[in-house]
Amino acid sequence: MRLNQLHDFVSIVEAGSIRAAARAHGVSHPAMSKSLRTLEAEVGVSLIRRSTRGVVCTPAGRAFLARARSIAAELRKAQEELADLRGPGGGSVSAGFAPASVVLAPEAIARFLEARPLARLRIVEGSLSALVPLVRDETLDFAVVQRTHATTGPGLKFRILCRDRMVIVCRRGHPLREATSLSELADARWLGFNAPKSGSWLEEAFAAANVVFPRCLTMCESFAFAFELMSRSDAVMPVPATVFAGPLNRGRVVEIPLKEPIPPFILGLCTRADAQMTSLAAALARAVADWIKNYPPNRESQLQGAGSS
Repeated sequence: MRLNQLHDFVSIVEAGSIRAAARAHGVSHPAMSKSLRTLEAEVGVSLIRRSTRGVVCTPAGRAFLARARSIAAELRKAQEELADLRGPGGGSVSAGFAPASVVLAPEAIARFLEARPLARLRIVEGSLSALVPLVRDETLDFAVVQRTHATTGPGLKFRILCRDRMVIVCRRGHPLREATSLSELADARWLGFNAPKSGSWLEEAFAAANVVFPRCLTMCESFAFAFELMSRSDAVMPVPATVFAGPLNRGRVVEIPLKEPIPPFILGLCTRADAQMTSLAAALARAVADWIKNYPPNRESQLQGAGSS
């Protein structure tokens, strides 16, 4: 089994067809097909099924894909480390950011790029359920996400970066803007960033209040899009207090004055427990973590204030 065969297999799956993968890598279609056939012969099972619409993984192929991606990722890391030794600051990093972290991270990333202009970055915004599998198969070097049972599961490491007070917000003039309990908001249209039964903050909050989870939930994997949608509709949304107080708001939305205590928002750095990041990826993770932990200076006071109100 050769490393180029693993790369070809992963490329075929990601491209959706052998022809597209061959074109992306600048090789012939027969050469890519031969690489796949040789790999399947060596592992003794069919890895993909061909159809008029492209290719799909067989059950064996899906299982093998996760391992192939991990091997390819480790090889990429080794190459990145060597590239960094030849010319410090070069190499690439892939990082994921949950919607609520997107407002906090760009400044740290901008400073990182200023110090390392040769670095190549891939930034992925997405829901927790989308990002965690990408950390597991090492498509992403790390992700900044909310703490849930998914981020503290086997094979993962989660480091808390901050705890923030969570507020429920709505557009100005919303008919429920004076609500004081989650029970009054149970029938509202909610905007959320994670699928039901994923252990999200919203599920935790409703469970703590002993209120049935909202039936009307619109999932959105972009924070900016969700914020714009909320400001133009009767949807309500949970937002970290730091984000609510930031420049994205511009006075368009208001906090719903809940009287009951609600859980804090816990944001952290999620990585594979058994994988070592490259020096460049570790430097970006450190820069983002330091920025989030220290911004704003009064986050802890905001959280303490929420507990005493």
